[in-house]
Amino acid sequence: MKRILVTGGAGYIGAVLCEMLIERGYDVRVIDRLYWGEGPLAKLRENVEVIRGDVRDMPDSLLDGIDGVVHMAGLSNDPTAEYNPSANWQMNTVATKTLAEACKRHGVQRLTFGSSCSIYDGLPTGTIYDETTDVRPRGAYATSKKAGEEELMALADDTFQPVILRQGTVYGYSPRMRYDLVVNTFVKDAISKGRLSLHGGGWMFRPLVDVTDVARAHIHCLEASIENVGGQIFNLMHDNYQIRELAMLVSGSAQMRKFHVELSEAPMPAIARDYKCSGDKLRQMGGFQPQVSVLESIETMLKQIESDGTVDFHHPRYYNIAWMTLLEEAHANLEGFPSVF
Repeated sequence: MKRILVTGGAGYIGAVLCEMLIERGYDVRVIDRLYWGEGPLAKLRENVEVIRGDVRDMPDSLLDGIDGVVHMAGLSNDPTAEYNPSANWQMNTVATKTLAEACKRHGVQRLTFGSSCSIYDGLPTGTIYDETTDVRPRGAYATSKKAGEEELMALADDTFQPVILRQGTVYGYSPRMRYDLVVNTFVKDAISKGRLSLHGGGWMFRPLVDVTDVARAHIHCLEASIENVGGQIFNLMHDNYQIRELAMLVSGSAQMRKFHVELSEAPMPAIARDYKCSGDKLRQMGGFQPQVSVLESIETMLKQIESDGTVDFHHPRYYNIAWMTLLEEAHANLEGFPSVF
């Protein structure tokens, strides 16, 4: 396997993934709307073929010469999905089916799909859920991801073997940095505000995974024996963490760098995500073990922020819904400016 197509390759996970693929000797082709420009792939630009395009309208020719696909494109969290549910469905579900059908026409057997553990949200708490759980996702984002999974599994056969990775909430540093993910948000708030707010005391659980482990897992599933991973669904997570625990890990690391950080309780939000998952199947059957703990990732982020110097944490480009809203307003006001959705 030599040439990989990465949809959404300039995104938060995609930018990390593309760098790893290049380091492993792959030829990489990216299709991306480039919402955040080409900056996340700047240092790879001479080694990556970047196609500015929409996965909903992707020509079959982009699969010419492709040996495997990592499908990361789409709206990537609840706020953006709820902002435009129709576009969310088209990107996360319909485009996933269309891409899979194109792979089958081109004889591309391997496709990995970045799904989400958020499909377990809403189930009764106190249970650890695995891939056999009868999920009934709530919300536009989780619903579209589950439907995308179903489209892929319906198309799976001997010639097409998708691998679905239900990714936990991701944390860690990326060239396309986000500060709207729980651990990253705590790091940002510790530095910029000196205060971490714990909704409902922060007792909720969430499965989490570092962005580099997500990238490594997709590569592993491209390279692993098809008998071990083909046509399978795997939860991808380092561990289940309580939000309160995450806040304490961030505050402790920040205080070691002389930041004063206070923890305070905040009101419970209208929808509180609280669920735990098992990652045993990916470890035992898939042969992959996530390596980067939350504490290690916090250290990496703090060091990177120190290295970068002053960071404008208020800039909307670090927050998916804020940035997309800004781009959509620009589209409405500027003739010729491309629509986000």
